[in-house]
Amino acid sequence: MDIRVQEAAFDLGAEANAFAARQRGMGAIVTFTGIVRDVAGGLDAMEIEHYPGMTERALRKIAEDAATRWQIGDTLILHRFGRLAADETIMMVATAARHRADAFHAAEFLMDYLKSRAPFWKKEHGASGPAWVAARDEDEDALNHWIN
Repeated sequence: MDIRVQEAAFDLGAEANAFAARQRGMGAIVTFTGIVRDVAGGLDAMEIEHYPGMTERALRKIAEDAATRWQIGDTLILHRFGRLAADETIMMVATAARHRADAFHAAEFLMDYLKSRAPFWKKEHGASGPAWVAARDEDEDALNHWIN
């Protein structure tokens, strides 16, 4: 299990290759990378805040939860913080499992958690000034799919 919260940009290909190189006896690897989107137009930057220590513990706990739900061999959660521009990578999830369904389900579960419950706070900076990003009902609904 590799949990990292970092300010620095990461190389998606290098991270995926390093994750794959560590796997033994797995039949599937699923990766997902999130990118900062300029949904409304005019985004100058997104600022992401977190509490060091608390955030990593929360991410480790959800990765452990995924490992109890599905037969996965390994997990990577990499999430950035700080000031990011539109089109920059913001996060990456990778899961490895003997069977693809477990890898896909675990990755989707982790992504849904990261989007709705992970302890990150996002502020968008644009022409109209800074504004905190509010939680979205559809993100909460996606996570509830796994809880109910």
